[in-house]
Amino acid sequence: MFEQTIYTDDRERNYEIVLQQLKALIEDEKDITANLANASALLNQFFHDINWVGFYLWKENELVLGPFQGLPACIRIPSGNGVCGTAIAEEKTMLVANVHEFPGHIACDPKSQSEIVVPIIVQGKSFGVLDIDSPKLNRFDATDQRYLEQFVEVLIANM
Repeated sequence: MFEQTIYTDDRERNYEIVLQQLKALIEDEKDITANLANASALLNQFFHDINWVGFYLWKENELVLGPFQGLPACIRIPSGNGVCGTAIAEEKTMLVANVHEFPGHIACDPKSQSEIVVPIIVQGKSFGVLDIDSPKLNRFDATDQRYLEQFVEVLIANM
């Protein structure tokens, strides 16, 4: 059984706890939908100042909405479009301080101000992205990027 954790002011220590929690949640489960659903729920309870967290999955040359926490979202995103489509096309994490300054940003939630998107590449092939939005400018930084990339690596290791 999972119990909600009260995190401290030590961000790196908190991320280490979240990585351990993710490993425990998915270690004995091979169903990717179940694991992505729990992963998005885990991140939703971990983060402050976010309004959406979830996954888009690569299907038939576009990203398709997967498990998430937040308001209803855009269902399909073509490669190269918006922050998510750019992250999958370039196969690199996109850390966007102000989404309104990002060329081609797709506004699923008009309250979103900043965003981080981590591509999920499995055995050299696009699988999808982890996408997190915030209603605050400059919400995400290099520490978030480093640990969220590790978070995705834990997911990949269990696929």
